[in-house]
Amino acid sequence: MDALTLIREAFAPLPGKRLLDIGCGPGTLAKRLTEDGAAVTGIDPGAAALETARAAVPGARFEAASAEALPFPAATFDGAVMLNALHHVPDPASALAEAARVLAPGGLLVVVEPLAEGSFFDALRPIEDETAVRAAAQAAIAAALDGGAFLCRQVVTVARRETFAALDDFLARVSAVDPARAATIEARRPVVEAAFRDAAEREADGRYALVQPLRIHVLQPA
Repeated sequence: MDALTLIREAFAPLPGKRLLDIGCGPGTLAKRLTEDGAAVTGIDPGAAALETARAAVPGARFEAASAEALPFPAATFDGAVMLNALHHVPDPASALAEAARVLAPGGLLVVVEPLAEGSFFDALRPIEDETAVRAAAQAAIAAALDGGAFLCRQVVTVARRETFAALDDFLARVSAVDPARAATIEARRPVVEAAFRDAAEREADGRYALVQPLRIHVLQPA
């Protein structure tokens, strides 16, 4: 089971489904869901990411917005997704509440979040230590469930395995998520290189493998 498969299963059948991609970035998920027939709207605060998304997925709609203040009326969407996005939000509790607000009755929210563990996390940590923000995202989900705002329809943890031909490929991957990381990489290059070498598993073909555990919640507003 991977995250994309679970997202597809949660919203099946996809044709015609009105889906909101919260923190859409360059439109990678929006492209997959649009190809599956969904009517996708993506939001992101980053202008560069939205420009890339619009070019990559002309069949979807993209708007500049924050997860804490979605520019849509209540009950607009049949489903919403936060893919590796909640821990980037300054106020994850508000983001969850906003997602619930814009869902139509019976709609689902799928939240995919990396945990603060795994070899990918270990390699990333000298560049950006996300221990606190990843914990805050999990705490916000737990609080929303404990407070009765959502019902948990499913929760699973999967391991995302990525391979890289070399260190620079890994660095390009993590810098694409946040270009500000490039300055840290330059300033701490020896430490970053050592962390990558220690964390990565060398495969038979010479590539470097890193594993990131992801916790996936399928939530329904109560």
